[in-house]
Amino acid sequence: MRCFTVLGPSQTGKSTIVEKLGSLEGTPRKSSSPYGLNLTEFTFTNEAWCALDAPGPNEALAHVQHALLASDACILCVSPAPEEAVLAAPYLRIIEASQTPCILFVNRMDEPRGRLRDVIAALQDYANHSLLLRQVPIREGDRIVGSCDLISERAWRYREGQTSALIAIPESTAEREHEARTELLEHLSEFDDWLLEELIEDREPASDALYAISSRVLRENRIIPVLIGSASHGNGMMRLMKALRHEAPPVAALRQRLARASAVEEGRLTAVSFHAYHRQNIGKTVLVRALGEGLRQGVSLGGSGLGAVQDPANGRSNSAIAPAPGDVFATVKSDHLPVPSLLTSDAPVAPPEWTEPPTPMLERILVPGSERDENKLSETLAKLSETDRGLVVLQEEGTGAQLVRAQGPVHLRDLCRTLSDVFHIDVTDRTPSPIYRETIAKPSEVHYRHRKQTGGAGQFADVKLSIRPNERGRGFTFSETVKGGVVPRNYIPAVEAGAREAMEKGPLGFGVIDVGVTLFDGQHHAVDSSEHAFRTASKMGVRQALSEGSAVLMQPIFRSEIHIPSVYSGNLVQIVSALKGQVLGFDRDETAKGWDIFRALVPGSALDDLARTLRSATQGIGYFSKAFDHFEELYGKEADAIVRAHETQRVEH
Repeated sequence: MRCFTVLGPSQTGKSTIVEKLGSLEGTPRKSSSPYGLNLTEFTFTNEAWCALDAPGPNEALAHVQHALLASDACILCVSPAPEEAVLAAPYLRIIEASQTPCILFVNRMDEPRGRLRDVIAALQDYANHSLLLRQVPIREGDRIVGSCDLISERAWRYREGQTSALIAIPESTAEREHEARTELLEHLSEFDDWLLEELIEDREPASDALYAISSRVLRENRIIPVLIGSASHGNGMMRLMKALRHEAPPVAALRQRLARASAVEEGRLTAVSFHAYHRQNIGKTVLVRALGEGLRQGVSLGGSGLGAVQDPANGRSNSAIAPAPGDVFATVKSDHLPVPSLLTSDAPVAPPEWTEPPTPMLERILVPGSERDENKLSETLAKLSETDRGLVVLQEEGTGAQLVRAQGPVHLRDLCRTLSDVFHIDVTDRTPSPIYRETIAKPSEVHYRHRKQTGGAGQFADVKLSIRPNERGRGFTFSETVKGGVVPRNYIPAVEAGAREAMEKGPLGFGVIDVGVTLFDGQHHAVDSSEHAFRTASKMGVRQALSEGSAVLMQPIFRSEIHIPSVYSGNLVQIVSALKGQVLGFDRDETAKGWDIFRALVPGSALDDLARTLRSATQGIGYFSKAFDHFEELYGKEADAIVRAHETQRVEH
């Protein structure tokens, strides 16, 4: 079986392409997962094929990456509008990183919205590989009625519901065809000395030789050929499928590519797991592609026995099934298989770095509908994060509530639907509160005596403390300058412990940072003093001093790396400034052509707005990662509102 992925932006006709390719010679067999990855098995010229129809939203890029991990080649489906080329930028980035041989298909050519050469030029801004036209359209007025193959120099006229008719190259197309063919041959000659010599000698190379060269350079991932058509009318589908059949590499090439990318011995590589999902009453289903011989139910794969092998289209198990190299199959009761991963018989191997999904930008607290679901929710989210690497599961600081980081609102909605439909856990979501802190603006001194008399021994401790602001980022410090044993040495650690406890909550209701405490005097009692008494005196004394130290609210500031296509870079300074952030600088992204990386400092309270604004300004393409940098003072009405809201929330809970 040979396997390819069809990927590209939403609304470009990917599913229609898969449907038409699968129906060229018979009826295809289909299956789908809750994550939007559709699998179609079909036969073409007596060969078995599997098409992976990858989800289109940018929030599902992780599943697109995983599909490429199991694919011999891919078809990138794009719009015929030059201004929409930027929407393909994330997919070209993944294709380049994965080194997957790719055919670019410009779909919906029956809806011309610009010149084809402008579409290719716009896409070339995001591709290191040369995009080479293999066909040019035949036009009648504003309508595209056929195409001309640049290698065979044969022309076809589209016929609705029928195979295209072979025609002579129209005079109106001949000049453009000659120009495009010359450009194609010049590019191909860069990879073949024989062809270069033929062109220098002004000899016309044979079509068969040119097809062989184009097949080789695609298998070697040297260029990205460009084909055209309209899947909804069936136009260009046969030519696209023939290109895949003759030019896509075999599964052995995928095995070599994965072994090289992950530094694993090729002979040990048996399979690759590339997708997983949970089904009600069945559990975790893992999709696997065989890369070697000997796979069957019960054999060791990934360090444990392979569970029941199923037909991915109908879910039927058959212990006699022995997947051959290249076959795609489903397996249950194989929870030990991580997804995605490269699989040897004795252990899973981490997938290549390029499969790492974009950093999730949307943070939400999930609140279960009933108390009995609280523990179940935690366990279920852990399961789902194993099958969806675009999802990160954490706990909210302070409350321990379930915090999830999702790729965006669509991803979050799908997560909540899976929780409800598969695991019967209904949840609501809310925005987590930024983690604020407080400090003091001026030093103060306090004298605090703790005295308590009970039926037995009493409690006595007397401390004199000075409290001062520390420089930003230094945190809490403690020192002592007592003399003459007024506070015995064995009680000083208790004084420090009490001061630390006081830092847990300041007068504004938040944790206290960047404060120094010094014990400079005190008294003790030979009978009634104890560690507990001195810890209590220190804690109460520091609390009193903090209330006299002009408390200041501190907001978290995050260092963000924002990744966007260069065409959107002009708007980013304004976006960050509007969120009271600071742009630190930007560079070209050396790993992705046509992309920039901006570095900025952004308040924690603005990160949600940054994610929303960035999605809107970049048509869902831009994304950012973040790391805590420092705390910064916050004054005025904004600070007062945060303190009041925090106090209200505390009272309600």
